[in-house]
Amino acid sequence: MRDVVDPELGINVVDLGLVYGIEVTDDAVAKIDMTLTSAACPLTDVIEDQSRGALVGSGLCTDLEINWVWLPPWGPDKITDDGREQLRALGFTV
Repeated sequence: MRDVVDPELGINVVDLGLVYGIEVTDDAVAKIDMTLTSAACPLTDVIEDQSRGALVGSGLCTDLEINWVWLPPWGPDKITDDGREQLRALGFTV
């Protein structure tokens, strides 16, 4: 999932803290609990397509299901140290 990049920020969804959980079923379906920086984000399709390519396209799983969740709400506290460094390099204060 580190290959999946938030189109608005240019940082991967893992380091942004958008992935809340991943489970792979016995039949190799990846079930992901994931959020966005804003519930109004219009780019869910882009992120879902990137996720499918990263996991199904690479053969890591046979299918992908994303459960978009809004609780707990995303906040800057969810960003990893690597994500903070990347955002600082882009000029953000985090």
